[in-house]
Amino acid sequence: MRFYVTTAIPYVNAAPHLGHALELVQADVLARHRRLRGHQVRFLTGTDDNAVKNVQAARAAGVPVREFVTANAARFAALREPLALSFDDFIATSADHRHAEGVRRLWRECAAAGDFYRRTYRGLYCGGCEQFYQPDELAGGACPEHGTEPEAVEEENWFFRLSRYQDTILRALESGRVRVVPEARRNEVLAFVRGGLADFSVSRPAARAGGWGIGVPGDPSQVVYVWWDALANYVTALGYGTGDAAYRTWWTDADERVHAIGKGIVRFHAVYWLALLLSVGRSLPTTIVVHDYLTVDGAKIAKSAGNAVDPAALVDRWGSDALRWWLLADVAPVGDTDFTTERLVRRANQDLAHGIGNLVHRTTSLVRRHRGGGVREVPGVGTNLPRQVDQALERYDFRAATRAFTVTVDGANRLIEAKRPWEASEEVDVVLGTLLHTCRVLATELEPFLPAGAKRLSRQLTGEASGPAFPRWE
Repeated sequence: MRFYVTTAIPYVNAAPHLGHALELVQADVLARHRRLRGHQVRFLTGTDDNAVKNVQAARAAGVPVREFVTANAARFAALREPLALSFDDFIATSADHRHAEGVRRLWRECAAAGDFYRRTYRGLYCGGCEQFYQPDELAGGACPEHGTEPEAVEEENWFFRLSRYQDTILRALESGRVRVVPEARRNEVLAFVRGGLADFSVSRPAARAGGWGIGVPGDPSQVVYVWWDALANYVTALGYGTGDAAYRTWWTDADERVHAIGKGIVRFHAVYWLALLLSVGRSLPTTIVVHDYLTVDGAKIAKSAGNAVDPAALVDRWGSDALRWWLLADVAPVGDTDFTTERLVRRANQDLAHGIGNLVHRTTSLVRRHRGGGVREVPGVGTNLPRQVDQALERYDFRAATRAFTVTVDGANRLIEAKRPWEASEEVDVVLGTLLHTCRVLATELEPFLPAGAKRLSRQLTGEASGPAFPRWE
């Protein structure tokens, strides 16, 4: 089984925040879980460097654009260690030669398919979204995503014949050929497509972008629209434009091609990206996994809102186990989730320190005390945990997957209280063997979720370490 998983690539107009960490950790769990099951996996993330908003942010900071973009892209790449990420590739779209070559190839192939035409357009443009909106898509005249009033812009741009692919996209979504998860997001996309697809602009004047971006092949007056550019990264990172065999291995021949994204960009991935691929006759993604937003005091975490939470700073204070677990165990599959450090600490203490960690410490102590550290493992309470985790992640329900661990721990604790293995009985070997087997299953299955914590649990179970694997967070 060959599994390719990607995150969206964020703008680098500011430092990364907790919302980016959510998506990275979710994708990392999917990648690690598939590796644990013996699948071949490639996990891609990166940064969207070519947006006009990056240019504007660099100018505001008084820093040359390339220097500004390079520095911020490095801050996103540096999340690998604090968040315990296992990505196989990181693409920075302004610096990676693979990307520009691939974008130009896609453009030329779409042009050859007759899917471009040039015209003057006047519309309402949100710089935050880098997107034109129709008046009926606005909320009281404001962008539904940023709450700001779009700017009236008139430009002459290249347009893509999105309307040509409406029926094909609809069939792909309705049939499940392209799966959108959760169901609520799938329904939104279907309603959008059934409402009729209009052709959209796929270039911007080079003058307005300050010359930053990938030039349109054969038209130096235009640069490729940042969303067209960004979506292409999923295949350009595989060498689509450079002839690398990785493209066939991980895109054409992959069993699953999964994009993990936020709810604000579903249209781009579940409609525009599909149309681009259909235009050039390439394979479509198999699944688009959509998460909702993290909020602080009810407001979406965003750079522009001034409420950004630094994930690296949270790890410095609480550790990667606590942060990863909160992102997986507390964040709702549908609906926004409010973040506080109190909730993070409470969840980590409840599930990890008092739950999994306490069970393993209690079990190893009982085995040492009553059987000198040696007992034959007996399958029991934890036997169903791998299947339960598989089923939850097949639905991309991370909260349900973490709940399977807490249910297993509760079952093991009930066994301890019912059988009281500290009291000599003929069942003590079976009880201790069952508990030890359950703890080993917990440590193994926990690795995709908490790689550092799982390693500590395994060392404790082999006697290489003593003391709790998850000390209480204060």
